[in-house]
Amino acid sequence: MKFLQLIRYKNLLLLALMQLIIRFGYLEQINIPLSLFYWQYTLLVLATVLIAAGGYVINDIFDQETDQHNKPNKVIIGTYISESTAYTIYAGLTITGVACGFVLANSILHPNFAILFVLVATLLYLYASTLKQIAIVGNILIAALLAFSVIIIGIFDIFPNTFESNQQQMALAFSILFDYAKFAFILNLVREIIKDIQDIEGDRLEEMKTLPIRIGTYKTTNIAFVLLLLPTLYLFYYLNNYLFPNNLYYSIFYLMVFVIAPMIFGLVRIWNAKEKKDYKQISTLLKWIIFFGILSIWVITYNIKHHA
Repeated sequence: MKFLQLIRYKNLLLLALMQLIIRFGYLEQINIPLSLFYWQYTLLVLATVLIAAGGYVINDIFDQETDQHNKPNKVIIGTYISESTAYTIYAGLTITGVACGFVLANSILHPNFAILFVLVATLLYLYASTLKQIAIVGNILIAALLAFSVIIIGIFDIFPNTFESNQQQMALAFSILFDYAKFAFILNLVREIIKDIQDIEGDRLEEMKTLPIRIGTYKTTNIAFVLLLLPTLYLFYYLNNYLFPNNLYYSIFYLMVFVIAPMIFGLVRIWNAKEKKDYKQISTLLKWIIFFGILSIWVITYNIKHHA
């Protein structure tokens, strides 16, 4: 059980589920020639999840001292699992994930694509060891890596089967994926900033230079508020200009209830947040908004296909 907590199994399940939703709820529904067989797509999901799990482990290894201050009841390394064992787990997860990516890249005759998995694993290590201590840099990196877990689907499942005859169709499918990646990026960026506010006490004791330590909690909270406000306003624009004119009422209802309303609630919570528990609740809320936001790709696709 402690191993499952160490690798944040709930987050990994959500990550895998998001990638499966994109494949089965979107790509397979729009009738484009996909590159990956099911076993290959399984490798893609496995590579993503295993490398992400390794990232959680190495982050906890480097965060042992700060976690003693920020979340003393959830410290696993040094309490239930030794540091040497944690390094072994990290190496096993990361190497297996990269190996899955290597097999996948070679199976689609693009062996150079394997470098993407090596790059992600390297960035996760650099984040845990160094970059997370630099104001906003670590936040942007982690947000970008989540967005990349969406984009990489297009790289492996769309790009290899893109030819001159279907270039326009495939480009449209990829552009929609990219839009969802941007949504995941901005929401996760807000979440990472909120988590830094939540952990400010322990981070300050360890002399880290996160954004709230550099400019203060008040200014950082305002930045998080504005960053969340922008996609909220865009979603209203999207509803008004794309969904309402096409009478996609199921999609409108879904986005209003499961995405926009929680985002507005998140804005209110950010504006009024004062204590550590407030920021923790906001962080959890943002994680679920990201998930339901990604899930909307299936809802909208289904609505267009069956009710447009």
